[in-house]
Amino acid sequence: MTFNRDTIAGDITGGITAGVVALPLALALGVASGLGPMAGIYGAIAVGFFAALFGGTASQISGPTGPMVVVLAGLFASLSGDVALIFTTVMLAGVLQIVFGFLGVGQYIRLVPYPVISGFMTGIGAIIIILQMGPLLGHDSPGDPLGAMAKLPNAIMDINFANLALGLGTLALVFFWPTRIGKYLPGPLAALIIGTLAAFFLFDVPVLGDIPSGLPSLHWPVFEQSKALLIMEAAFILAVLGSIDSLLTSLVADNMTRQRHDSNRELIGQGIGNTVAGLIGGIAGAGATMRTVVNIRSGGKTRVSGMVHALLLLTIVLGLGPLASNIPLAVLAGILVKVGLDIIDWSYIKRANHGPRWDLALMVLVLSLTVFVDLITAVAAGVVLAALAFVKQVGQLQIASLKNMPEHLDSEVEKACLAECGDRVALFEFSGPLSFGAAADLGHHVREHSEVGSRVLILDFSSVPFLDVSAVLAVETIASDAASSGKLLYLAGMNAAVQKILTGMNKGMPGNGVYATRLEALEAAQSAIKANDNRVGSVIGAAAM
Repeated sequence: MTFNRDTIAGDITGGITAGVVALPLALALGVASGLGPMAGIYGAIAVGFFAALFGGTASQISGPTGPMVVVLAGLFASLSGDVALIFTTVMLAGVLQIVFGFLGVGQYIRLVPYPVISGFMTGIGAIIIILQMGPLLGHDSPGDPLGAMAKLPNAIMDINFANLALGLGTLALVFFWPTRIGKYLPGPLAALIIGTLAAFFLFDVPVLGDIPSGLPSLHWPVFEQSKALLIMEAAFILAVLGSIDSLLTSLVADNMTRQRHDSNRELIGQGIGNTVAGLIGGIAGAGATMRTVVNIRSGGKTRVSGMVHALLLLTIVLGLGPLASNIPLAVLAGILVKVGLDIIDWSYIKRANHGPRWDLALMVLVLSLTVFVDLITAVAAGVVLAALAFVKQVGQLQIASLKNMPEHLDSEVEKACLAECGDRVALFEFSGPLSFGAAADLGHHVREHSEVGSRVLILDFSSVPFLDVSAVLAVETIASDAASSGKLLYLAGMNAAVQKILTGMNKGMPGNGVYATRLEALEAAQSAIKANDNRVGSVIGAAAM
């Protein structure tokens, strides 16, 4: 993209606005991860700058996001707060994303079905809200949702009402902050300032406390054999989740800018950003939808806007410590509850009952697994079940299409030929790629829909580009059934690939004849039936003499 004066001005405006919006979110997400507010800021700077510089979505703003923080919070609890191992995990996740990009994984991540995406995003939103219930009530919260829910009854019995009032007030401010003012002072930042001032003068509530300021120190990767499996698993989850989160945001940016992002380059940029984030003590990040939308609406058009956003945060962080130390935890909890509510897929939930029941059931299943098991299990189970359901639907369509072949012949010659043969020829056409979803019922269907007196079976492969092994074995079963019942089996319309796989798997072509076209097969069947009729007639004549 050409940089002109208008583009640069828009990028600077968009980047500054996105940076102001990102500040309270980075602080809150850093606290929620267990690594502290500055880890959130450092993560926003590193991922925001390097993902913009090397990524494949020009106007995207990257930084800490709710889904990534959910994983980090669980890892923090599992590793008992060992920050060296956690930052190593973030770096490893970044390296995996770079590998994903070079391997071209980006194009496959976009194939995750929408109900699966909706389910785990909604589950992540629910987890964030559950984890903030304790801080809202004036208590600590474990890093996992089950632990947080287990502690919730005790927290309800011992509520810090000043803390609760401050958190709910923050939440209300973020929700109802006027849009016209939000153009100049974003709601989350306004809530952060007002809540901090209110707590400083009116309430005695828990605050962040002493926060280091200035440039970060380096955290070199460490290795501990006993924790290696846990770290690798968490790094893989972070890499996959961050990739999905980023590419979804890229699609949003594409819709707004009418441009097309480069998925694999975006993964490489995100990977570099996360690698640097772990190196400087920052939490993992991804493409952030809300910050990206703010950037685009404020005039950001190129990757310069993302870098400006990161540089603004770096400038702020150099003198932020003394001011940020007085921010109440309840204020950050209120901001995070709004983040969780925004992540929940309300759009799909409102109209899910009007869509396919299976999709709704899949979304609920992924949501439940996300909250009560873990993210990677939820996504894996959702993708596998969605794929199996799709294969089943395609298989049913392929089987159903076999019934209608005789009624849908376009050629008058073929119709006449089939009519002359009558019920003694059963014709079946396979439509599209013949998959394992249809193979299981293929032999049974051919037997069921073959006429009782049929003498010749014709399988038409004219519309089949390829076969898998399951389909080849199904054809072999049909050939065996035909042979055992004394019927002839003709194969028609096969391309070279289909012939090769059938011949190779069966050490020779199954059936009694192979024909280039359906008409040739029908004519051969017609001749075979006439020859059989003549032979039978001769036998009957000889017996009569």
